[in-house]
Order: sequence, then structure tokens, then C-alpha cells
Amino acid sequence: MDRDLIHMSAVDLLAGYREGRFSPVEATRAVLDRIHAVNDKINAFMIIDDDGALTAAKASEARWAKGAPLGLLDGVPTTLKDLVLTKGWPTLKGSLTVDPAGPWDEDAPCVARLREHGAVFLGKTTTPEVGWKGLTESALSGITRNPWNLAKTPGGSSGGASAALAAYMGPLAVGSDGGGSIRIPAGFTGVFGIKANYGRVPVYPESAMRTLSHVGPMTRTVADAALMLNVLSEPDHRDPTALPYQGIDFTQGLDDGINGLKVAFSPDLGYAKVDDELARIVEEAVAAFTELGAVVERRDPGIENPKAIFKAHWWAGAAGAFAHLADDQKAKLEPELAEIVADGQKLSILDYMRAMDGRTALCLQLRQFFRDVDLLLTPSLAVPAFDVGHLQPPGHPADDTYWTDWTPFTFPFNLGQQPACSIPCGFTAAGLPVGLQIVADNFREDLVLRAARAFEAARPQDRRPDL
Repeated sequence: MDRDLIHMSAVDLLAGYREGRFSPVEATRAVLDRIHAVNDKINAFMIIDDDGALTAAKASEARWAKGAPLGLLDGVPTTLKDLVLTKGWPTLKGSLTVDPAGPWDEDAPCVARLREHGAVFLGKTTTPEVGWKGLTESALSGITRNPWNLAKTPGGSSGGASAALAAYMGPLAVGSDGGGSIRIPAGFTGVFGIKANYGRVPVYPESAMRTLSHVGPMTRTVADAALMLNVLSEPDHRDPTALPYQGIDFTQGLDDGINGLKVAFSPDLGYAKVDDELARIVEEAVAAFTELGAVVERRDPGIENPKAIFKAHWWAGAAGAFAHLADDQKAKLEPELAEIVADGQKLSILDYMRAMDGRTALCLQLRQFFRDVDLLLTPSLAVPAFDVGHLQPPGHPADDTYWTDWTPFTFPFNLGQQPACSIPCGFTAAGLPVGLQIVADNFREDLVLRAARAFEAARPQDRRPDL
């Protein structure tokens, strides 16, 4: 039973609790046993809280016994990325510059909502320093590894979250995404992750990357992500940029299919260089959309590579977050991050305003594009997972942003703020997962989730990593 429990989705666990077939305590113990059995190989956690998780699971068990669950996720084992504030636990952000002493007396909105709905918190997952890069390695936490091949990176910056999911160390994870940090690791580890429209999930404190950054669900199934998004999207007064709460149930209409939808497939967005094997796997996956009744055409959105626009926003955010640090604290930053901070300080207000103008033009182009199509399909990434210990894929051309050249498909939709997901769509000959990105117009998470659920049903990915 323990082995069965670790493989169950949140939806299936909740059904089991409701029917009395097993309890939150049994599920939590099974997941904790799994964590202690395999995490030393993967290094996905900053904190593992056995006592806290079991205490919460016992309280959940008592509520279920009375037929009075606390909320939508009562008793479901869940992990939290170590960038989100959590009451009682240090939030170190993968950085030696953060004082572990705290005080740690406040929950971020996503944590508060999950707590209110009875989720069982297992611990905090690893992140690169302040989430700055597309892999998960730091001087504080060391190297986090990909369960599919321990020599490979799980991506980043939500790499601890994705690795934990892929290794069956819990069914739900909170990730964050300021340029692809949910979708990059989801693509590298074969899990599902969605960046909802900007403002759909309230965020506090505001990210240094401001309106680029999102918090969202990472799961192994689309239905779990939709259920989790119901919880994460509930309102919080601390985010003045959040969308008005609409009470949308993202689980409704998941199985309505995509028959008749107009779908654009862009294998390279018109400017990206993509690994040949990965490109072939994604193109084969796109055929499923035609089989499901969608009208698919190969079509680029007509945008130029917005790397320079993104860089100006991101570098300015990094400078704003760290330029105030004393020299002895700055010396603790990773050298490449310190370089980004220094470069960000050199940006003039005119540089930043020009980047804002460029972003506005990009947003208008994308809004116009989505007047003609319902969905856009792309690869999630330009390369499969590569070896740990490298900032970029070995042999890949040097890139002064360190990661935007091999993640060309993710950051444009942080600039545009559209909902976008990565869903597993196959494996390379070396056994590494490949992700398909699905993007919709602003505020249309329902279409992203519907399409992802239809694809998940049509092309189930039933392999498991051998640990």
C-alpha cells in the first residue's frame, strides 16, 4: 500500500480519504519514507519536517473521520519552494546572504491558502540563489539532481520542486516562474507545471523581478494542477497587482476536449535553435492535437527574440534587490549573479523605459496573434537536460544571460503575462523527458488546462525513473 500511495495523485488521495480506504497519516508516512529513501541521491529539499507533517496529517485524519475536511486539499502532502515565506521555517532563497535567524512569522499568500485548505507541508525545496538561473545549484544547498539521470540537472529555478515530484516525494509542489522557472524544470523532469496569467495567484512579498514573476502549481497530473490553482488563486489583500478574484473553478470543463480549436504550432518561434531529436519528439506530439479534432497550422507569432527586453527588466530587478547590500554581503553572492547586479546598476532610466516600450509592443503583438488562434504550441525547451555543474549546455554558444538562449520559449510569455504550461510529451533515446509548452491568450487558463488534459489522456507518459 505504501508504494501505491506515493504514486497516487492528489485527486486520488482525496477520494481515498473520503471513502475511508486509507488516511492522510498513511499517505504522509509513505511519502516521508520515500523522501528519506531517495532524497540523498537527489538533494531536492532544504527542510524536511517529519514531525510537523505528521502532526498536520493526524489533524487532517481526525477531520476526515468526522466527515468535515478543512478544504479542497485536506491531508495532501505538499512541498514549498524555498523562495516563498513560510511561518516557522526559514526562507533562505538558496542564498548565503539571508540570515537564518529570521524572524519567520508570516506565510506568503500561496502558503496561507494551502494551510487554510488543510495541505500537509512536507518541507521546503531547493532553488538556486534567489532563483536567478535555469538550474538548481547553490553554495548554500549544493547540487540538485534529475531523478531520470543523476548526472543531469532538473532545471530551475523550481528544480527541487520538480525533482521531488518526479521522484514521487509528494504529489503537489509550489513553484515560481520569473522567466520559465516552473516550465523549465517541468520540461527537464517530465512533470506538469503551469504559470497562470500574471496576477491570478497573489504574490507577497513582491518579487524583485516585479511583473515578470508568478507563483504556481507543479504536479504530476493536469487535474491536480487545476485543483491546486483553485486554492492558490484565492484572494490576498497584500498583492496590489492581483487580478480581481472571480471564484473560477479550474477543474470545470477539463474534459471538454479541444475539438474545433484553432492551434498554432511554432517549432522555434522564428528565432530559436532547437536540438534535432527534441524537435522531432515535439513535432510528433503535436500530431495528437489534430487527432483530437483541433485545427493545427504551423505558424510563428511574428515576434523578434525579446531577450534584450527581458534582460533589461531582469537585470534591473536584480540590481534593485541586491545593490543595497554591504560589500561583505555582496561578496557572498554567486559571481555570475554579482555580475548581473553590477550590470543592472549600469542601466539608465532611459534604458529601462525603452525596455518597457519594447515589452508593450511585444504584448500587443501577442494579443493580436491570439485574436486569430486559441492556442500556441512550442517546445518547452531548446535542449534536453544537461550535466550538472554547468551554467549552460556543454558546447552551447556562450550567452551573456547564461540561460535565455537554451530557454527561448519560456521568458517571452513572462513578458506577455499569458498563461503557459509545460506538459511531458516523450523521451529522448537517452531516456530524458521532453516537454511541450501550451500557451493561450491572457486570462485563458481554462484553454491551457483543457488542452493539456486532452493531450495527457491521448499521450499518457507512464514511465517512472529508476531510483
